[in-house]
Amino acid sequence: MEELFTQFQSLIKGVWKYRWYAMITTWVVAICGWIIVLKMPDNYQSSARVFVDTQSILKPLLSGMTSVPNIDQQVSIMSRTLLSRPNLERVIRMVDLDIKTKTDKDKEEWVDKLLSEIKIVGTVQNDIYSITYNNENPRLVKEVVQALLTIFVEGSIGDKKQDSAKAIQFIDDQIKNYEEKLIKAENELKEFKVKNIGLLPRQGNDYSSKLFEANESLSQAILELREAEQARNAIKKQIENNGVVDGAHVATISPELENRIQTLNKNLDALRLQYTEQHPDIVSTKRLLAQLEARVKEEASMKKPIGDPGLNYSPMLQQLKVSLSAAEARVASMRARVNEYASRNAKLKDLSIAAPEVEKQFVQLNRDYQIDKANYDKMVANRESAKLSGDLSATTEMMTFRVIDPPTVPLKPVGPNRLRLGSFVFVVALLAGIGIAALLSKIRPTFVSTYNLREMTGLPILGSVAMNWTNAEQERQKKGLLIFILSFIVLIAFYSAWMAFLFWHS
Repeated sequence: MEELFTQFQSLIKGVWKYRWYAMITTWVVAICGWIIVLKMPDNYQSSARVFVDTQSILKPLLSGMTSVPNIDQQVSIMSRTLLSRPNLERVIRMVDLDIKTKTDKDKEEWVDKLLSEIKIVGTVQNDIYSITYNNENPRLVKEVVQALLTIFVEGSIGDKKQDSAKAIQFIDDQIKNYEEKLIKAENELKEFKVKNIGLLPRQGNDYSSKLFEANESLSQAILELREAEQARNAIKKQIENNGVVDGAHVATISPELENRIQTLNKNLDALRLQYTEQHPDIVSTKRLLAQLEARVKEEASMKKPIGDPGLNYSPMLQQLKVSLSAAEARVASMRARVNEYASRNAKLKDLSIAAPEVEKQFVQLNRDYQIDKANYDKMVANRESAKLSGDLSATTEMMTFRVIDPPTVPLKPVGPNRLRLGSFVFVVALLAGIGIAALLSKIRPTFVSTYNLREMTGLPILGSVAMNWTNAEQERQKKGLLIFILSFIVLIAFYSAWMAFLFWHS
């Protein structure tokens, strides 16, 4: 500890030896520093705070009708890209700085300067954004902040409207394409309907059920025909049993021939249930039946003489002949009905075979048409949604900009802090003077104590001789000390006056 104290004491003595160098250095550094601080240009600052209200009542009302833009993300991205080069070049034009930029290099310097001096701070939770700019010109800082505020508000609205217009143009092109497809599909459907007008599927047009009904009707008609033929045959039999007389003869029919005719009629009815009238089996059966009926007529032409020539004129015979005529008419009517039902049945069979293929083609054409129509309707709806979305993005109701603190022309500079800088210069000047004196003491060292001499030579010190100053020398030293103290006092007074001057003008 004593060794450190001795070294410190030696350093103090060495500095004191070169105190005038220290004083001169302190004065030079202080005066130069204070002049530099005084010459420093004033720094003015202008700022603006804006609140972006993105909680619009239109969001929940239009959420189901169109795509609501993400306003929070839109504003956040705009705040981050506000200091892009195109925006800064636009600011230069808005505040007429382009007049001062004669070359591209000057323009780049202004862009870099604005980029370094402009600060944007935003709070996502509170949606409050602050724009700050510092410059030597108080009016310029206000104009730059105002220009940035304008770009911030306009940029948050205009880009989305332009994107929406491009989307609408694309959707319009798609709608035209689908319109052409729809016209082509409609023409194909029309031609197909005209070509297959009787085979198109429609409500209640079930050929299977109609064919079943036709078969039922045909069976019923055949049954009624059979009943009519049976009734007719019964009347004929009764006439024969009662001795039907034609002039003076009685017609006789072989029972075997009559049984064959009845059997053929039954077979013919059975075949008509399965085939059409043009089927070979039906044609051959009808031909055989016609031959048998011809034989019946031949046998009927054979006549026997009867005992009572007035038998043909009995009332009962006349009534049976009337009934036979009615039965023949009914049989003819029933046979015509059977033929009609058989024709319908054959036609329905042909339609039931062709209808599935026609229905298949119709369903395929209609499906393609419905798909194109659904896409067309969807595109039209999307176009309206895109228009509404573009109008929604461009409207000021979706986000409201409220300027909390508008930019103003600053009246007082915010920097530099000359009071702090002046004090800093004074401290640096003192340290510079002390440092110069300590450096000189190391460059031109002297032994100021026996301890230093012993440490440097390593020899024992037997004693020391004190300096005996003359009166003149002592007077000279006193004057020098007094001048040194006065110089330091003047330096302190000058520093105090300087601080007072800066404080008064700040």
